[in-house]
Amino acid sequence: MGIVTETPAAPAVHDLDEDPGAGIDAAAAAIAEGRCIVVPTDTVYGIAADAFSGDAVRGLLAAKQRGEDMPPPVLIAERSMLRALTADIPRDAMALARNFWPGALTLILKAQKTLNLELGETGGTVAVRVPDHDELRRLLRRTGPLAVSSANISGKPAANTVTEAQEMLGDAVALYLDGGESAGQVASTIVDFTKSTRGKVLRNGAIPFEELKLTAPRLQPFEEPEPEEPQLEQPATDEAIEPGPAEAGPAELDAPEAPGPSGEADAPDVGEKPTDA
Repeated sequence: MGIVTETPAAPAVHDLDEDPGAGIDAAAAAIAEGRCIVVPTDTVYGIAADAFSGDAVRGLLAAKQRGEDMPPPVLIAERSMLRALTADIPRDAMALARNFWPGALTLILKAQKTLNLELGETGGTVAVRVPDHDELRRLLRRTGPLAVSSANISGKPAANTVTEAQEMLGDAVALYLDGGESAGQVASTIVDFTKSTRGKVLRNGAIPFEELKLTAPRLQPFEEPEPEEPQLEQPATDEAIEPGPAEAGPAELDAPEAPGPSGEADAPDVGEKPTDA
């Protein structure tokens, strides 16, 4: 007789409308085991992992087929947790957090140096957001901060339903929380405060710049990158041309997610429209 092999069970799907408690319990257990899950957010569906587990975050990035040079953002349950994760918070950043959290605003700030976040190549920064989604915040109160990126293969459109997430991620995650079709379907606006206390929009999103500027009048708008000039062929030479030092910047979210650190939520890949949650 031939050897019979068991096919692994497909990841469970928990309907949050039918039994939210069971879904939250199962999701919290999976996170505690260092596994990745798919969750609904107030923007698009996200893939989530324990922000303090390097293995879990690497699993998240592998599921998205994305490198550690594009670390995911971190979602937290309450604004009060911001000071535990970040340092040197500018006044305008705190004002934006007060006025727009919970909501579709991601702030990129300097990370606490003593913090053991394992998000990838963050350059000492972290992108943080409080989602406006009751069940997700309920989960975050159980798990603590989660690394969350949009539930999609990097470069593909973000998932607005569990079915769309399943089609892209399959069994790369432990379970799916089904919260119905995404309410927002527009990624969060990303503001970087690591280069200036004024702040600069790195990705336009759900909250318009004009609305943010009412709270932070010095805020700088998003700027489209300059188009690259065609490369001229280099003349032959015996001399080695040394590249200049790379300019350090805040870690980038999946680009379609914006740079940041660490991306709810899924914060873009360079050159693409951001899609992180």
